[in-house]
Amino acid sequence: MKCRELLSGFDWECVRGTVDREIKEVVYDSRKIKPGCMFICICGYQVDGHQFAPEAALKGAAALVVQEEVELPAESDTTVIRVKDSRYAMAFISAAYFGHPADRLKVIGITGTKGKTTSTYLIKSILERAGYKVGLVGTIETIIGDRHIPAGNTTPESFVLQQYFREMEEEGCDIVVMEVASQGLKLHRTQGFTFEIGIFTNLEPDHIGPNEHADFEEYQACKGLLFRQCWLGIVNRDDVHTQAVLKGHTCQVETYGLDPGADLYADQIELVNKPGELGIAFKVMERGIGKLPFEVEVPTPGRFSIYNALAAIAVCRHFKVKNSQIQKALLGAHVKGRIEMVPVSDKFTLLIDYAHNAMSLKSLLTTLREYDPARLVCLFGCGGNRSKLRRFEMGEVSGRYADFTIITSDNPRFEKPEDIIEDIRTGISRTEGRYITICDRREAIAYAIDNGQPGDIIVLAGKGHEDYQEIEGVKYPMDERVLIAEILEERAKRA
Repeated sequence: MKCRELLSGFDWECVRGTVDREIKEVVYDSRKIKPGCMFICICGYQVDGHQFAPEAALKGAAALVVQEEVELPAESDTTVIRVKDSRYAMAFISAAYFGHPADRLKVIGITGTKGKTTSTYLIKSILERAGYKVGLVGTIETIIGDRHIPAGNTTPESFVLQQYFREMEEEGCDIVVMEVASQGLKLHRTQGFTFEIGIFTNLEPDHIGPNEHADFEEYQACKGLLFRQCWLGIVNRDDVHTQAVLKGHTCQVETYGLDPGADLYADQIELVNKPGELGIAFKVMERGIGKLPFEVEVPTPGRFSIYNALAAIAVCRHFKVKNSQIQKALLGAHVKGRIEMVPVSDKFTLLIDYAHNAMSLKSLLTTLREYDPARLVCLFGCGGNRSKLRRFEMGEVSGRYADFTIITSDNPRFEKPEDIIEDIRTGISRTEGRYITICDRREAIAYAIDNGQPGDIIVLAGKGHEDYQEIEGVKYPMDERVLIAEILEERAKRA
Protein backbone atom coordinates (compact mmCIF):
# COMPACT_ATOMS: atom_id res chain seq x y z
CA MET A 1 0.00 0.00 0.00
CA LYS A 2 1.28 3.47 -0.87
CA CYS A 3 1.93 5.83 2.03
CA ARG A 4 -0.37 8.44 0.48
CA GLU A 5 -3.30 5.98 0.52
CA LEU A 6 -3.11 5.80 4.31
CA LEU A 7 -3.29 9.56 4.79
CA SER A 8 -6.96 10.42 4.38
CA GLY A 9 -9.49 11.92 6.76
CA PHE A 10 -7.07 14.13 8.71
CA ASP A 11 -4.62 16.99 8.15
CA TRP A 12 -0.97 16.14 7.60
CA GLU A 13 2.26 17.58 6.24
CA CYS A 14 5.18 15.69 4.72
CA VAL A 15 8.25 17.36 6.26
CA ARG A 16 10.82 14.85 5.01
CA GLY A 17 10.98 12.46 2.07
CA THR A 18 8.02 11.49 -0.11
CA VAL A 19 4.59 9.97 0.48
CA ASP A 20 4.76 8.08 -2.82
CA ARG A 21 6.48 5.08 -1.36
CA GLU A 22 5.37 1.59 -0.39
CA ILE A 23 4.33 0.77 3.18
CA LYS A 24 4.59 -2.91 4.12
CA GLU A 25 3.14 -2.67 7.61
CA VAL A 26 1.77 -0.16 10.13
CA VAL A 27 3.03 -0.32 13.73
CA TYR A 28 2.84 1.86 16.84
CA ASP A 29 4.87 -0.42 19.15
CA SER A 30 8.61 0.24 18.85
CA ARG A 31 9.31 -3.46 19.43
CA LYS A 32 7.56 -4.28 16.15
CA ILE A 33 9.50 -1.91 13.91
CA LYS A 34 10.57 -3.62 10.66
CA PRO A 35 12.06 -2.49 7.35
CA GLY A 36 9.43 -0.86 5.15
CA CYS A 37 6.96 -0.18 7.96
CA MET A 38 5.16 3.01 8.95
CA PHE A 39 5.89 3.72 12.63
CA ILE A 40 3.38 5.96 14.42
CA CYS A 41 4.97 7.81 17.33
CA ILE A 42 2.46 7.89 20.18
CA CYS A 43 2.83 10.01 23.32
CA GLY A 44 1.94 7.50 26.05
CA TYR A 45 1.62 8.03 29.79
CA GLN A 46 4.78 6.04 30.47
CA VAL A 47 6.71 6.11 27.19
CA ASP A 48 6.88 8.61 24.34
CA GLY A 49 7.18 6.88 20.98
CA HIS A 50 9.04 9.85 19.52
CA GLN A 51 12.17 8.78 21.39
CA PHE A 52 12.30 5.69 19.16
CA ALA A 53 12.23 7.68 15.92
CA PRO A 54 16.02 7.49 15.28
CA GLU A 55 15.96 3.74 16.00
CA ALA A 56 13.04 3.30 13.60
CA ALA A 57 14.93 5.11 10.86
CA LEU A 58 18.05 2.97 11.41
CA LYS A 59 15.91 -0.20 11.25
CA GLY A 60 14.61 0.83 7.85
CA ALA A 61 11.16 2.24 8.63
CA ALA A 62 9.71 3.68 5.43
CA ALA A 63 7.77 6.42 7.19
CA LEU A 64 7.21 7.98 10.58
CA VAL A 65 4.08 9.75 11.77
CA VAL A 66 4.92 12.34 14.43
CA GLN A 67 3.34 15.22 16.31
CA GLU A 68 6.66 16.56 17.57
CA GLU A 69 9.99 17.40 15.99
CA VAL A 70 12.34 14.41 15.63
CA GLU A 71 15.98 14.18 14.59
CA LEU A 72 16.91 11.29 12.30
CA PRO A 73 20.28 10.02 11.11
CA ALA A 74 21.34 11.99 8.05
CA GLU A 75 21.90 8.81 6.04
CA SER A 76 18.33 7.54 6.44
CA ASP A 77 15.72 8.14 3.75
CA THR A 78 12.74 7.72 6.08
CA THR A 79 9.70 9.83 5.25
CA VAL A 80 8.34 11.96 8.11
CA ILE A 81 4.66 12.91 8.27
CA ARG A 82 3.81 15.67 10.75
CA VAL A 83 0.30 15.72 12.28
CA LYS A 84 -1.42 17.64 15.06
CA ASP A 85 -2.21 14.51 17.09
CA SER A 86 -0.62 11.17 16.25
CA ARG A 87 -3.30 9.17 18.10
CA TYR A 88 -6.01 10.86 16.06
CA ALA A 89 -4.07 10.20 12.87
CA MET A 90 -3.49 6.56 13.86
CA ALA A 91 -7.25 5.92 13.97
CA PHE A 92 -7.66 7.00 10.33
CA ILE A 93 -4.45 5.31 9.19
CA SER A 94 -5.54 2.05 10.86
CA ALA A 95 -8.97 2.20 9.22
CA ALA A 96 -7.36 2.65 5.81
CA TYR A 97 -4.73 -0.03 6.46
CA PHE A 98 -7.40 -2.65 7.22
CA GLY A 99 -9.61 -1.54 4.33
CA HIS A 100 -12.27 0.42 6.26
CA PRO A 101 -14.14 -2.66 7.55
CA ALA A 102 -16.47 -0.61 9.75
CA ASP A 103 -18.02 0.87 6.60
CA ARG A 104 -19.49 -2.56 5.87
CA LEU A 105 -20.56 -3.32 9.45
CA LYS A 106 -23.25 -1.79 11.63
CA VAL A 107 -21.26 -0.64 14.68
CA ILE A 108 -23.20 0.05 17.88
CA GLY A 109 -21.34 1.92 20.63
CA ILE A 110 -22.36 2.21 24.29
CA THR A 111 -20.97 4.81 26.68
CA GLY A 112 -21.82 5.69 30.28
CA THR A 113 -20.55 5.09 33.80
CA LYS A 114 -22.54 1.93 34.45
CA GLY A 115 -24.42 -0.57 32.35
CA LYS A 116 -22.12 -0.71 29.32
CA THR A 117 -21.03 -4.31 29.70
CA THR A 118 -24.45 -5.75 30.46
CA SER A 119 -26.10 -3.76 27.67
CA THR A 120 -23.63 -5.02 25.07
CA TYR A 121 -24.36 -8.64 25.95
CA LEU A 122 -28.12 -8.04 25.97
CA ILE A 123 -28.00 -6.46 22.51
CA LYS A 124 -25.82 -9.28 21.21
CA SER A 125 -28.19 -11.89 22.65
CA ILE A 126 -31.30 -10.31 21.14
CA LEU A 127 -29.80 -9.71 17.70
CA GLU A 128 -28.38 -13.22 17.49
CA ARG A 129 -31.78 -14.68 18.35
CA ALA A 130 -33.11 -12.66 15.41
CA GLY A 131 -30.56 -14.28 13.10
CA TYR A 132 -27.76 -11.71 12.96
CA LYS A 133 -24.10 -12.55 13.48
CA VAL A 134 -22.71 -10.16 16.07
CA GLY A 135 -19.18 -9.32 17.19
CA LEU A 136 -18.53 -7.80 20.61
CA VAL A 137 -15.79 -5.57 22.05
CA GLY A 138 -15.85 -4.79 25.77
CA THR A 139 -14.43 -4.78 29.26
CA ILE A 140 -14.50 -8.54 29.70
CA GLU A 141 -13.57 -9.76 26.24
CA THR A 142 -13.73 -9.39 22.49
CA ILE A 143 -15.86 -12.01 20.74
CA ILE A 144 -15.19 -12.85 17.09
CA GLY A 145 -17.19 -15.89 16.02
CA ASP A 146 -16.16 -18.67 18.41
CA ARG A 147 -13.06 -16.80 19.60
CA HIS A 148 -13.09 -15.12 23.01
CA ILE A 149 -10.13 -12.74 23.45
CA PRO A 150 -9.57 -11.42 27.02
CA ALA A 151 -9.72 -7.63 27.12
CA GLY A 152 -6.83 -5.32 27.95
CA ASN A 153 -8.69 -2.03 27.72
CA THR A 154 -12.44 -1.49 27.60
CA THR A 155 -11.94 0.21 24.23
CA PRO A 156 -8.80 -1.07 22.46
CA GLU A 157 -6.30 1.14 20.66
CA SER A 158 -7.62 2.21 17.27
CA PHE A 159 -5.24 -0.10 15.40
CA VAL A 160 -6.37 -3.14 17.39
CA LEU A 161 -10.01 -2.09 17.08
CA GLN A 162 -9.78 -1.84 13.29
CA GLN A 163 -8.01 -5.20 13.19
CA TYR A 164 -10.90 -6.70 15.17
CA PHE A 165 -13.40 -5.12 12.76
CA ARG A 166 -11.56 -6.67 9.82
CA GLU A 167 -11.57 -10.10 11.49
CA MET A 168 -15.25 -9.75 12.36
CA GLU A 169 -16.06 -8.92 8.75
CA GLU A 170 -14.09 -11.95 7.57
CA GLU A 171 -16.00 -14.05 10.12
CA GLY A 172 -19.26 -12.97 8.51
CA CYS A 173 -20.48 -10.57 11.19
CA ASP A 174 -23.26 -8.15 10.28
CA ILE A 175 -23.13 -6.07 13.45
CA VAL A 176 -20.59 -5.11 16.11
CA VAL A 177 -21.65 -3.98 19.57
CA MET A 178 -18.95 -2.38 21.70
CA GLU A 179 -18.31 -0.53 24.91
CA VAL A 180 -16.99 2.96 24.34
CA ALA A 181 -15.04 4.20 27.35
CA SER A 182 -14.56 7.92 27.97
CA GLN A 183 -10.80 7.29 27.90
CA GLY A 184 -11.16 5.64 24.49
CA LEU A 185 -13.03 8.69 23.19
CA LYS A 186 -10.52 11.08 24.73
CA LEU A 187 -7.63 9.22 23.07
CA HIS A 188 -9.42 9.06 19.67
CA ARG A 189 -9.55 5.27 19.57
CA THR A 190 -12.96 5.35 17.88
CA GLN A 191 -12.13 7.84 15.14
CA GLY A 192 -11.88 6.77 11.50
CA PHE A 193 -15.46 5.49 11.19
CA THR A 194 -19.03 6.43 12.09
CA PHE A 195 -21.16 4.47 14.56
CA GLU A 196 -24.55 3.37 13.30
CA ILE A 197 -25.97 3.89 16.81
CA GLY A 198 -24.52 5.47 19.94
CA ILE A 199 -26.06 4.79 23.36
CA PHE A 200 -25.75 6.76 26.61
CA THR A 201 -26.62 4.87 29.80
CA ASN A 202 -25.88 7.21 32.73
CA LEU A 203 -23.17 9.37 34.26
CA GLU A 204 -21.73 9.51 37.77
CA PRO A 205 -18.38 10.79 39.05
CA ASP A 206 -15.75 8.16 38.21
CA HIS A 207 -12.40 7.81 36.46
CA ILE A 208 -11.21 11.17 37.76
CA GLY A 209 -7.44 11.13 38.22
CA PRO A 210 -4.08 12.10 36.74
CA ASN A 211 -4.06 9.29 34.16
CA GLU A 212 -7.73 9.51 33.18
CA HIS A 213 -9.79 12.72 33.42
CA ALA A 214 -8.82 16.01 35.04
CA ASP A 215 -12.32 16.61 36.40
CA PHE A 216 -15.97 15.63 36.01
CA GLU A 217 -16.54 18.22 33.29
CA GLU A 218 -13.88 16.64 31.09
CA TYR A 219 -15.24 13.16 31.81
CA GLN A 220 -18.71 14.32 30.78
CA ALA A 221 -17.46 16.07 27.66
CA CYS A 222 -15.56 12.97 26.53
CA LYS A 223 -18.70 10.85 26.87
CA GLY A 224 -20.46 13.37 24.64
CA LEU A 225 -17.96 12.88 21.81
CA LEU A 226 -19.76 9.66 20.85
CA PHE A 227 -22.77 11.69 19.72
CA ARG A 228 -20.65 13.53 17.18
CA GLN A 229 -19.50 10.20 15.76
CA CYS A 230 -22.82 8.37 15.22
CA TRP A 231 -25.87 8.57 12.96
CA LEU A 232 -28.39 7.89 15.73
CA GLY A 233 -28.09 8.55 19.46
CA ILE A 234 -30.23 6.61 21.95
CA VAL A 235 -30.03 8.19 25.40
CA ASN A 236 -31.36 7.70 28.92
CA ARG A 237 -33.94 10.48 29.31
CA ASP A 238 -33.97 10.12 33.09
CA ASP A 239 -30.29 10.87 33.69
CA VAL A 240 -29.68 14.45 34.85
CA HIS A 241 -26.55 14.69 32.69
CA THR A 242 -28.14 13.65 29.40
CA GLN A 243 -28.56 17.14 27.96
CA ALA A 244 -24.99 18.07 28.85
CA VAL A 245 -23.70 14.88 27.23
CA LEU A 246 -25.68 15.69 24.09
CA LYS A 247 -24.27 19.22 23.85
CA GLY A 248 -22.95 19.74 20.32
CA HIS A 249 -24.35 16.43 19.07
CA THR A 250 -24.67 15.90 15.31
CA CYS A 251 -26.93 12.84 15.34
CA GLN A 252 -30.63 12.13 15.48
CA VAL A 253 -31.77 11.42 19.06
CA GLU A 254 -34.19 8.94 20.61
CA THR A 255 -34.82 8.44 24.33
CA TYR A 256 -35.62 5.65 26.78
CA GLY A 257 -36.32 5.61 30.49
CA LEU A 258 -38.95 5.23 33.17
CA ASP A 259 -40.43 8.64 32.40
CA PRO A 260 -43.49 8.28 30.11
CA GLY A 261 -42.10 11.21 28.14
CA ALA A 262 -39.40 8.93 26.71
CA ASP A 263 -39.79 7.38 23.27
CA LEU A 264 -39.50 3.95 24.93
CA TYR A 265 -40.35 3.49 28.60
CA ALA A 266 -41.15 0.89 31.26
CA ASP A 267 -44.47 0.58 33.06
CA GLN A 268 -46.06 -1.82 35.59
CA ILE A 269 -42.72 -2.79 37.15
CA GLU A 270 -42.68 -5.86 39.39
CA LEU A 271 -39.89 -7.51 41.38
CA VAL A 272 -39.31 -11.20 40.67
CA ASN A 273 -38.12 -13.15 43.71
CA LYS A 274 -37.79 -16.91 43.24
CA PRO A 275 -35.66 -19.42 45.19
CA GLY A 276 -32.07 -18.69 44.19
CA GLU A 277 -33.12 -16.17 41.55
CA LEU A 278 -33.88 -12.45 41.55
CA GLY A 279 -35.22 -10.49 38.62
CA ILE A 280 -37.57 -7.81 37.42
CA ALA A 281 -40.56 -7.74 35.07
CA PHE A 282 -42.16 -4.79 33.32
CA LYS A 283 -44.22 -3.70 30.36
CA VAL A 284 -42.40 -2.03 27.45
CA MET A 285 -44.28 1.03 26.22
CA GLU A 286 -43.69 3.09 23.07
CA ARG A 287 -44.92 6.59 22.39
CA GLY A 288 -47.11 6.74 19.31
CA ILE A 289 -50.54 5.73 18.10
CA GLY A 290 -51.14 2.04 17.48
CA LYS A 291 -47.92 0.83 19.10
CA LEU A 292 -48.79 -2.12 21.32
CA PRO A 293 -46.98 -2.73 24.63
CA PHE A 294 -45.38 -6.04 25.46
CA GLU A 295 -44.12 -7.65 28.66
CA VAL A 296 -40.56 -8.71 29.42
CA GLU A 297 -38.78 -10.35 32.34
CA VAL A 298 -35.07 -9.94 33.06
CA PRO A 299 -33.33 -12.48 35.37
CA THR A 300 -31.26 -9.80 37.12
CA PRO A 301 -32.56 -7.52 39.88
CA GLY A 302 -32.99 -3.81 40.17
CA ARG A 303 -33.91 -0.61 38.45
CA PHE A 304 -30.65 -0.54 36.48
CA SER A 305 -31.65 -3.88 34.93
CA ILE A 306 -34.69 -2.10 33.49
CA TYR A 307 -32.50 0.61 31.99
CA ASN A 308 -30.09 -1.93 30.50
CA ALA A 309 -32.97 -3.88 28.97
CA LEU A 310 -34.64 -0.74 27.61
CA ALA A 311 -31.40 0.39 25.98
CA ALA A 312 -31.05 -3.00 24.30
CA ILE A 313 -34.68 -3.02 23.18
CA ALA A 314 -34.39 0.54 21.83
CA VAL A 315 -31.44 -0.52 19.67
CA CYS A 316 -32.99 -3.74 18.42
CA ARG A 317 -36.16 -1.99 17.28
CA HIS A 318 -34.00 -0.61 14.45
CA PHE A 319 -33.13 -4.13 13.25
CA LYS A 320 -36.66 -5.49 12.74
CA VAL A 321 -36.51 -7.82 15.75
CA LYS A 322 -39.77 -9.44 16.84
CA ASN A 323 -41.07 -8.84 20.36
CA SER A 324 -41.07 -12.59 21.02
CA GLN A 325 -37.37 -12.73 20.15
CA ILE A 326 -36.67 -9.89 22.57
CA GLN A 327 -38.61 -11.61 25.34
CA LYS A 328 -36.81 -14.94 24.94
CA ALA A 329 -33.37 -13.34 24.61
CA LEU A 330 -33.75 -11.18 27.73
CA LEU A 331 -35.06 -14.05 29.82
CA GLY A 332 -32.08 -16.21 28.86
CA ALA A 333 -29.37 -13.55 28.96
CA HIS A 334 -26.66 -13.81 31.61
CA VAL A 335 -23.51 -11.70 31.87
CA LYS A 336 -20.48 -13.12 33.64
CA GLY A 337 -19.75 -11.26 36.85
CA ARG A 338 -22.62 -8.78 36.55
CA ILE A 339 -25.19 -9.71 39.23
CA GLU A 340 -24.51 -13.29 38.23
CA MET A 341 -26.66 -15.79 40.15
CA VAL A 342 -24.82 -18.95 41.18
CA PRO A 343 -27.08 -21.88 42.20
CA VAL A 344 -25.96 -22.99 45.66
CA SER A 345 -29.04 -23.52 47.81
CA ASP A 346 -32.83 -23.28 47.67
CA LYS A 347 -32.69 -21.57 51.05
CA PHE A 348 -30.67 -18.50 50.11
CA THR A 349 -29.47 -16.60 47.02
CA LEU A 350 -25.78 -16.20 46.15
CA LEU A 351 -24.49 -13.93 43.42
CA ILE A 352 -21.23 -12.58 42.02
CA ASP A 353 -20.78 -8.95 40.98
CA TYR A 354 -17.95 -6.74 39.78
CA ALA A 355 -18.80 -3.84 42.13
CA HIS A 356 -15.34 -2.65 43.14
CA ASN A 357 -15.82 0.92 44.32
CA ALA A 358 -18.11 2.62 46.83
CA MET A 359 -20.50 3.98 44.22
CA SER A 360 -21.15 0.65 42.51
CA LEU A 361 -21.27 -1.25 45.82
CA LYS A 362 -23.87 1.15 47.25
CA SER A 363 -25.96 0.81 44.09
CA LEU A 364 -25.76 -2.98 44.28
CA LEU A 365 -26.62 -3.26 47.96
CA THR A 366 -29.53 -0.80 47.83
CA THR A 367 -30.91 -2.69 44.84
CA LEU A 368 -30.71 -6.04 46.63
CA ARG A 369 -32.27 -4.51 49.75
CA GLU A 370 -35.47 -3.93 47.74
CA TYR A 371 -35.93 -7.72 47.63
CA ASP A 372 -36.41 -7.78 51.41
CA PRO A 373 -33.79 -10.41 52.31
CA ALA A 374 -33.68 -11.98 55.75
CA ARG A 375 -30.07 -10.81 55.80
CA LEU A 376 -28.01 -9.01 53.16
CA VAL A 377 -24.46 -10.40 53.38
CA CYS A 378 -21.62 -8.69 51.53
CA LEU A 379 -18.23 -10.32 50.96
CA PHE A 380 -15.54 -8.10 49.45
CA GLY A 381 -11.94 -6.92 49.53
CA CYS A 382 -10.03 -4.09 47.87
CA GLY A 383 -7.15 -4.02 45.40
CA GLY A 384 -3.62 -3.25 46.50
CA ASN A 385 -1.58 -0.29 45.19
CA ARG A 386 -4.77 1.69 44.73
CA SER A 387 -6.36 4.59 46.60
CA LYS A 388 -6.79 3.99 50.33
CA LEU A 389 -9.83 6.25 50.19
CA ARG A 390 -11.64 3.58 48.16
CA ARG A 391 -11.07 1.10 51.01
CA PHE A 392 -12.45 3.42 53.66
CA GLU A 393 -15.46 4.26 51.50
CA MET A 394 -16.28 0.66 50.58
CA GLY A 395 -15.99 -0.41 54.22
CA GLU A 396 -18.37 2.35 55.25
CA VAL A 397 -20.85 1.53 52.47
CA SER A 398 -20.95 -2.16 53.34
CA GLY A 399 -21.30 -1.37 57.03
CA ARG A 400 -24.29 0.87 56.35
CA TYR A 401 -26.13 -1.10 53.69
CA ALA A 402 -25.36 -4.77 54.44
CA ASP A 403 -26.51 -6.65 57.54
CA PHE A 404 -23.25 -8.54 57.73
CA THR A 405 -19.89 -8.04 55.98
CA ILE A 406 -17.16 -10.58 55.32
CA ILE A 407 -13.94 -8.65 54.68
CA THR A 408 -11.41 -10.61 52.65
CA SER A 409 -8.66 -10.26 50.05
CA ASP A 410 -9.08 -9.11 46.44
CA ASN A 411 -5.99 -8.42 44.31
CA PRO A 412 -3.40 -7.41 46.94
CA ARG A 413 -0.75 -6.83 44.26
CA PHE A 414 2.36 -5.59 46.08
CA GLU A 415 0.68 -4.84 49.41
CA LYS A 416 0.02 -7.12 52.36
CA PRO A 417 -3.61 -8.30 52.36
CA GLU A 418 -3.76 -7.72 56.11
CA ASP A 419 -2.90 -4.03 55.63
CA ILE A 420 -5.67 -3.59 53.05
CA ILE A 421 -8.16 -5.34 55.31
CA GLU A 422 -7.19 -3.03 58.17
CA ASP A 423 -7.98 0.00 55.98
CA ILE A 424 -11.40 -1.48 55.16
CA ARG A 425 -11.99 -2.00 58.88
CA THR A 426 -11.24 1.68 59.43
CA GLY A 427 -14.14 2.51 57.12
CA ILE A 428 -16.60 -0.02 58.50
CA SER A 429 -15.82 1.07 62.06
CA ARG A 430 -17.54 4.37 61.26
CA THR A 431 -20.78 2.39 61.18
CA GLU A 432 -22.53 -0.07 63.45
CA GLY A 433 -22.30 -2.80 60.82
CA ARG A 434 -21.38 -6.32 61.96
CA TYR A 435 -18.45 -7.97 60.22
CA ILE A 436 -15.80 -10.67 60.25
CA THR A 437 -12.39 -10.72 58.57
CA ILE A 438 -11.17 -13.83 56.73
CA CYS A 439 -8.06 -13.07 54.72
CA ASP A 440 -8.15 -16.10 52.40
CA ARG A 441 -10.89 -15.48 49.83
CA ARG A 442 -11.67 -19.16 49.37
CA GLU A 443 -12.13 -19.62 53.10
CA ALA A 444 -14.27 -16.49 53.19
CA ILE A 445 -16.56 -17.83 50.46
CA ALA A 446 -16.81 -21.18 52.23
CA TYR A 447 -17.78 -19.36 55.44
CA ALA A 448 -20.47 -17.41 53.58
CA ILE A 449 -21.96 -20.60 52.12
CA ASP A 450 -21.75 -22.60 55.35
CA ASN A 451 -23.40 -19.82 57.32
CA GLY A 452 -26.08 -18.91 54.81
CA GLN A 453 -29.51 -18.65 56.42
CA PRO A 454 -32.99 -19.04 54.89
CA GLY A 455 -33.94 -15.90 52.96
CA ASP A 456 -30.39 -14.50 52.83
CA ILE A 457 -28.97 -12.73 49.82
CA ILE A 458 -25.19 -13.18 49.73
CA VAL A 459 -23.14 -11.11 47.29
CA LEU A 460 -19.48 -11.76 46.45
CA ALA A 461 -18.35 -8.32 45.28
CA GLY A 462 -15.28 -7.02 43.52
CA LYS A 463 -13.97 -9.84 41.34
CA GLY A 464 -16.89 -10.30 38.95
CA HIS A 465 -15.66 -11.77 35.67
CA GLU A 466 -12.02 -11.93 36.78
CA ASP A 467 -10.54 -15.42 36.94
CA TYR A 468 -7.30 -14.59 38.74
CA GLN A 469 -5.85 -13.09 41.88
CA GLU A 470 -2.85 -10.79 41.47
CA ILE A 471 -0.18 -11.19 44.15
CA GLU A 472 3.24 -9.51 43.89
CA GLY A 473 3.06 -9.15 40.13
CA VAL A 474 1.82 -12.69 39.44
CA LYS A 475 -1.74 -13.52 38.40
CA TYR A 476 -2.74 -16.82 40.00
CA PRO A 477 -5.83 -18.69 38.71
CA MET A 478 -8.83 -17.92 40.90
CA ASP A 479 -12.36 -18.04 39.55
CA GLU A 480 -15.08 -17.65 42.17
CA ARG A 481 -17.36 -19.99 40.24
CA VAL A 482 -14.69 -22.69 40.43
CA LEU A 483 -14.14 -22.01 44.13
CA ILE A 484 -17.87 -22.33 44.82
CA ALA A 485 -18.06 -25.61 42.87
CA GLU A 486 -15.08 -27.01 44.80
CA ILE A 487 -16.58 -25.96 48.13
CA LEU A 488 -19.94 -27.56 47.30
CA GLU A 489 -18.19 -30.73 46.15
CA GLU A 490 -16.27 -30.93 49.43
CA ARG A 491 -19.48 -30.44 51.41
CA ALA A 492 -21.24 -33.15 49.37
CA LYS A 493 -18.47 -35.65 50.12
CA ARG A 494 -18.77 -34.97 53.83
CA ALA A 495 -22.53 -35.48 53.81
